[in-house]
Amino acid sequence: MAQNKTTENDLSVTDFINTVTDETKRKDCFDLSAIITETTGFKAKMWGPAIVGFGSYHYKYESGREGDAPLVGFSPRKDAISLYLSSEFKNREELLTRFGKHKSAKACIYVKKLSDIDVEVLKEMVSNSVAHIRNLYP
Repeated sequence: MAQNKTTENDLSVTDFINTVTDETKRKDCFDLSAIITETTGFKAKMWGPAIVGFGSYHYKYESGREGDAPLVGFSPRKDAISLYLSSEFKNREELLTRFGKHKSAKACIYVKKLSDIDVEVLKEMVSNSVAHIRNLYP
């Protein structure tokens, strides 16, 4: 079975965030890292070359595929910051209506800048997402 390409590693989160050329996005990434650390109690770690992750869990699908993933993560992409949360956490849709300016896909939520969103709602989404994943993969 193929190995996951996105694994936890010892690369520096600070060095990675410092490569973000847009000053606002870079500051937002440092702030986001602090917010998620405060909310989860987990230190930021690099996952692969471009994802900042917090905590981890081991998953195993019915197909037999298994691996490790961060409980919560984010990545500064060209157009937006991608937030990696569970796709089915408690009150997801209701929280997203109060979250602020964003776009969402199944498990990703995209924000342009932190000033566009409600940080208190973000904290609740992060907490609910972590609880959901821990419930699925104890």
